[in-house]
Formats: sequence, structure tokens, C-alpha cells
Amino acid sequence: MTDKTKGILHIIAAAFFFSLMTFFVRLSGDVPSLQKAFFRNIVALIAATIMLARTEEKFHIKKKSLPFLFVRAACGFIGLVCNFYAIDRLNIADANMLNKLSPFFAVIFSAIVLRERAKKRDWAAVCAAFIGALFVIKPSFHMSFVPALIGAAGGLGAGIAYVFVRLLGKKGERGSVIVFFFSLFSTIMLAPVIIFRYTPMTLKQWIILIFAGIAAMGGQLNITAAYTYAPAKDISVFDYSQILFAALLGFLFLHQLPDVYSLIGYVIIIGAAVFRWMHRD
Repeated sequence: MTDKTKGILHIIAAAFFFSLMTFFVRLSGDVPSLQKAFFRNIVALIAATIMLARTEEKFHIKKKSLPFLFVRAACGFIGLVCNFYAIDRLNIADANMLNKLSPFFAVIFSAIVLRERAKKRDWAAVCAAFIGALFVIKPSFHMSFVPALIGAAGGLGAGIAYVFVRLLGKKGERGSVIVFFFSLFSTIMLAPVIIFRYTPMTLKQWIILIFAGIAAMGGQLNITAAYTYAPAKDISVFDYSQILFAALLGFLFLHQLPDVYSLIGYVIIIGAAVFRWMHRD
């Protein structure tokens, strides 16, 4: 099995797990978004800690990796918080689609950070994706516009984070270390929310958020593996299967249907992604 095939399989698995995560986050109800984000990360941190403890190298981190781990963690944290905010306020298919702008942001920042040169058709696809995003965001002076804009910002944070995942993978850093560092950083950043502004939860909400954390861990491990096996330009189109998973879960269990403008946006963004993949080198 080639590295590219492994990357494709991992990114489809990540899409499934992340769609489950968004479903569980929405299903948990009126718990504050930041509190949900904390539980998503604490579960991932526990799992990543156990995984690293069982390896021969344990918690060893390459010194040259530290600055890039911090940038990856900070950008990923911003993307995570924005995404959770959007999930709580939009239908989950829209929230997932805005987060899936990340591969297009990855093209932009790969050119800046990794010097992975993009062709004119790649830039054309990026422009098309942002036009599609406008249909999903539906800019207006109404306050409902704000969650969609924040959701797009989540895609920006995730896109930059994935560029640094790729960079760390090229430098030989272990995927489990990348996941552990991100989970630890995010947990520390969100700890004050739990200490000073904890909102009591029912047993059902506890269980649902634990499942959200488990699903997020599955997604994080697979997305990290995917981008260490292959560059974004070769595999990112398969990440859009998350929209199909999310739309199906939203329709079956939350009775959510995207409006016509969102559907137009989906077609444009996914079309741009397919165009880039079909014309890759």
C-alpha cells in the first residue's frame, strides 16, 4: 500500500470521526461551547498520554520541533474554539463545511511556510472555494451572520495547523506527540473555564461529551497520520466526505436540512476541491 493510499484511508476515517464529534457536541445540548471543548480535549489528552507511555521513546520531543508544536497547537486551538462555537449555532453540515475551508487555507500557508508552490489552477480553486463560502456564510448585518463568520475563522485556524502538522511530519516528529501536545495545550488554555465558570451537567451530557472526546481522538490521530503520509494537495478532497457524514447525521437525528444557499455553497466548495484533485500533478 502506497503512502498516498494510506493518507486517503486515514483522511476518510478522520472525516467520519470528526462528523461524529460534531454530532455529539450538538447533542450535548446547552453546555457552554468552551466547556464542551475542554471535555473534547481532556479525553484526547488522556488517550494520547496512555499511547505515548506505551512507546519506547515515551514523551520525548525533538527540541527542534518545539516552536512548530506551539504554533500548531495555538492555531489548532483557535480553530477548535471557533468550530465549537459554530457547531452550537449552525446546523452541523454548515459548521462542518465552513471548517472544511481548511484545505484551501492550507494551500495558501503551505506556499508561505513550506514553500510548496501552488499552480494557477490551485489559486483559482481557492478563490472559488471562498465564493462558495459566501453562500454558506450569507453575509448580512444580521447577528446570525456572526457564527458563520466565526466558523470560517475555525477553518483558517485548522488550515494553518495542518500545514504545521505536515512540517512536523517532514521533520520526523511522531504523530502521537503532535496530538498529545495539542491536547495538552488546549486543555491548559481551557482549564480556567472549568475552574471558574463550570456549568453543572447531567449524566447524559457527561456520557455524550466523553463520546465526543473519543471521536475527536480518533479524528485527530487519523488526520495527523494522513498529512504525515501525503501532502494536502493529493488527499484533501477526501476530507469532504465529512460533510456527507455530518449531513446524514443531522438529517436522521437532528432533523436538520441545509437551505438552498448553503447547498449552492457546498457544490461550489466541493467542486473546487474535486477540480484541484483531478488536476494535481
